[in-house]
Amino acid sequence: MDRRTFIQTSTLTAAAMVTTSAARTSSPGRSRKEEIEMTKPSAFWPNGARLVVSVSMQFEAGAQPERGAESPFPVIDTKYPDLPVGKWYDYGFKEGIPRMLDTFDRVGVKVTSHMVGAAVERNPQLAKEIVERGHEAAGHGQTWTPQFSMTPEEERISYQASVKTIETATGTRPVGFNAFWLRGTLRTLEILQDLGFIYHIDDISRDEPFLVPVRNKPFVVVPYTIHTNDIVNYEGRHWTSAQFASELKYEFDQLYAEAATRRRMMSVSAHDRITGRPARTKVLEDFIIYAQKQPGVVFLRKDQIARFALESSTTPREGR
Repeated sequence: MDRRTFIQTSTLTAAAMVTTSAARTSSPGRSRKEEIEMTKPSAFWPNGARLVVSVSMQFEAGAQPERGAESPFPVIDTKYPDLPVGKWYDYGFKEGIPRMLDTFDRVGVKVTSHMVGAAVERNPQLAKEIVERGHEAAGHGQTWTPQFSMTPEEERISYQASVKTIETATGTRPVGFNAFWLRGTLRTLEILQDLGFIYHIDDISRDEPFLVPVRNKPFVVVPYTIHTNDIVNYEGRHWTSAQFASELKYEFDQLYAEAATRRRMMSVSAHDRITGRPARTKVLEDFIIYAQKQPGVVFLRKDQIARFALESSTTPREGR
């Protein structure tokens, strides 16, 4: 289904789609057989899967500051508004996310969308559409103010605002979180735990999910990536589409080989105005099709991975 067709029919099907998605991802909707498959000690992944791939779609466009935002353009004095940079970001919600949503529909993959609250406030219908099409809405802060620069109270207020914004627009409450450039604070996980979050992605020290103790309760890490990451490679290293395609395949092939004997997962990062470009979306789609052809490969949202990690007795536990 393309985006135009979806919008024409969404008023009739939204409730059914949300209900179906929730049933797939929540514990009460699982059959007894599936519960057994997901928790037996010998299972690396649910239902005998060999390797899990998880795509992050960052919804940030519209939340960037008026001056000094990162972009491909030469830096100018921040005393001037940077008008073309704003238009570069606008591409993310005008073209990038709609293009990626249609791609995910074609290949039958559901992803996690890390949403900045201010971006959702500017385009609430797009945030709603992401969820209605079966994807996860996760927290990514309310603004682009770095979390590490906040006081404890500022940090808490920011996350509360983000939760409210996402819940108002999408009807779902986020349970996962991604800090600005992964840089949270020593208080971040406790604040997130207080607000009902169950996982974050900002620890990239493993190629599998793991648990860390937060006030003697398990909190899940579903590792993000700075390697198969579009903003790092396309914008930071100025890679071509072919170079990034090669990196995706090499990363996947190595993890797939390792996954024969241990739990492995692969993360891929796709920002709205970056992977949302035509050639780069094509790279992502080609990679997904390649991965899907390999036996035992599944694509999961990060909330699904987090819930499995909490239930599995073989999930690594740190800090005990």
